Amino acid sequence: MESGEKMKRIRLTVQILFTILTNGYTYGFLHGKIYQGKLKYACLPGLNCYSCPGAIASCPIGALQALLNQQTVRIPFGVLGFLFLFGSLLGRFVCGWLCPFGLVQDLLYRIPVLKKRKRLPFHEILKYGKYMVLLLLVCIGSLFLFGGFAKVPAFCKYLCPSGTLLGALPLISTNQLLRSQLGALFFWKLGLLLLILLLSVKIFRPFCQYLCPLGAVYGWFNRFSLVQIHWEKERCISCAACEKACPLALSVTEISCSPECIRCGKCIQSCPKNCLHFSKDKQA
Repeated sequence: MESGEKMKRIRLTVQILFTILTNGYTYGFLHGKIYQGKLKYACLPGLNCYSCPGAIASCPIGALQALLNQQTVRIPFGVLGFLFLFGSLLGRFVCGWLCPFGLVQDLLYRIPVLKKRKRLPFHEILKYGKYMVLLLLVCIGSLFLFGGFAKVPAFCKYLCPSGTLLGALPLISTNQLLRSQLGALFFWKLGLLLLILLLSVKIFRPFCQYLCPLGAVYGWFNRFSLVQIHWEKERCISCAACEKACPLALSVTEISCSPECIRCGKCIQSCPKNCLHFSKDKQA
């Protein structure tokens, strides 16, 4: 379908351009320096690491942890408001169209090797992993559980693969001092990153499906966010083309409203009757 290929190209273009624009501090990549201007006080909607040499703004999960790490516990109204704003407007559309690490996984999944799978075994249990990461590492871990009861950004420090790929690796590639200080923690995170990247070649977005705390937050907003994929049930011929095309193996009744849906639009591309679309207006 021509319209389907057009949407596919548009989505990939948006992903690439957004990643380039939000990680466009070229001086940082060339000299191993982190941009620390005023824009770093702002957040970007996706999992975009603060420590990436090219990043011009911050990751909302990192910012949330930094505020929870303060000696005096305060409610991080600014970051919560940011998450509420983007969640209520876009839901997990952010994951499907604006997240740099989502783009990395998408590109790896396109590599024509191995038999592709949409889910891991025990998916119905594993999909709650991202909520556990949000609770244990981002919230509780940042408040008091890790580092000998000292407050640390536990998710960023122990798990985040985006921070390793977009932050640590570019920095150490240009900074001899950092390379000389590498220890067990770096190799632990490097191993996790490699595992996730390898899984991404076979499984569609394993980090997004099972471990991403930002996806967990945005997923709560999917049912009522402004951006939705609307299904015209009366025009549906029950061909299941959308369900076959969905990279997350969602049924037609789950598309858009499920907290797992990333609004990638592949269901829209596949529908022969055009009964799925982003607009509420019926298609001719």
